[in-house]
Amino acid sequence: MATTPAAAAPAPPNPNPVPDDPPSQEVVEEEEATEPEREPETSSSSPPPPALTTSIEPTPSGDDESESDDSSSVSSAASSAPAPAAAGGAVERPFPAAKDLLHISFNQDYGCFAAGTKSGFRIYNCDPFREIFRRDLAAEGDGGGGGGIGVVEMLFRCNILALVGGGDNPHYPPNKVMIWDDHQSRCIGELSFHSPVRGVRLRRDRIIVVLENKIFVYNFADLKLVHQIETAPNPKGLCAVSQQPGSIVLVCPGVQKGQIRVEHYGARKTKFINAHTSRVACFALSQDGRLIATASTKGTLVRIYNAAEGNLLQEVRRGADRAEIYSLAFSNNLQYLSVSSDKGTIHVFNLKINVGSTANDKPMPAPDPEVPHISPPLSFIKGVLPKYFHSEWSVAQFRLHEGEQYIVAFGHEKNTVAVVGMDGSFYRCQFDPVNGGEMLQLECYNFLKPSDQP
Repeated sequence: MATTPAAAAPAPPNPNPVPDDPPSQEVVEEEEATEPEREPETSSSSPPPPALTTSIEPTPSGDDESESDDSSSVSSAASSAPAPAAAGGAVERPFPAAKDLLHISFNQDYGCFAAGTKSGFRIYNCDPFREIFRRDLAAEGDGGGGGGIGVVEMLFRCNILALVGGGDNPHYPPNKVMIWDDHQSRCIGELSFHSPVRGVRLRRDRIIVVLENKIFVYNFADLKLVHQIETAPNPKGLCAVSQQPGSIVLVCPGVQKGQIRVEHYGARKTKFINAHTSRVACFALSQDGRLIATASTKGTLVRIYNAAEGNLLQEVRRGADRAEIYSLAFSNNLQYLSVSSDKGTIHVFNLKINVGSTANDKPMPAPDPEVPHISPPLSFIKGVLPKYFHSEWSVAQFRLHEGEQYIVAFGHEKNTVAVVGMDGSFYRCQFDPVNGGEMLQLECYNFLKPSDQP
């Protein structure tokens, strides 16, 4: 159930909200397949909108993965940055406070990141690195539980956040999304569901809630349901939404293995992209909603697609060994893509895509699925080179601890990357776009100091 206290109804944080563009029925040129309607798991005064007509895009040919699957207190004063780690980036592993960390995520422009802990949540600035504020919810006790926060979603740098309880002693029920106003230091609304919330995404005009098999899209101004989407099982809460003002693009898992679904709310159409033969493990959407990067459970290849048409534009290779991809991120200028995995290496790839106009983007030619894409001088050894010979390798790398979970984003300073780890680590490093190679570590902090623990 969506509820908001009468005295404090949430107003849209954006002073110039995007015009409302709820989905409507439209016939798309290829194939008609009306999505079945189901009862929403939340009650709302607005009826569910009509389902969208879909069009199916073909699966790209070429080197692909095997079919096997692997399956963030109440004192608001800013604190000074902790002392950097020892020279050379030597840090304890894991950091002593990491056991209390439940969640990490960047905000929409990668200028901040949020941490959900067993006692509340904290917000940090990336450059310069410093803690902005924290909330000790365990000390408040107004949520009826402990202090655990399993999901913290920021809305750029404004006072509104979305919180979901988590851990062994959650502050809020894990099946509720609480809309937190930090100016008032309290929740001003909530969205309640029949099953645990796996993820939340925010725009200035929308709230997107991800459950195991469904996604709900709400107006931010009045918390009214405007769309619901069926997905394949999605325990990671995978979902991405464009952030630039204008038409909304939303990406989520499709209903089939290896498939992603792209909702173009402005154009009122849906695209399905059969991105991989294995299950999709991670994806990213550029802020303008034009490019999508995807990785499967094998974690060797990353593919970049045109979101509007669903065609494959480029393919890059993280490595030859299997890996779990934790995060993908586009640079603001769409020249680079960063990748983090459980192998402990951050990769940066060059994007060789003309993004002046998506209508003119040229897809990568589909190679023969049985032989590598080889230039004529090497054609005599067809069948000898590995199938991934045509895939492009990273131009820069940053090596961390294998087995730890890191998320990565591009910094606001040119050619910099920010890395946040579930071991409580924060790194900022710089890459050479010309010579590539190993990145230069600029900073390293333990953002959860042992002395900070309750």
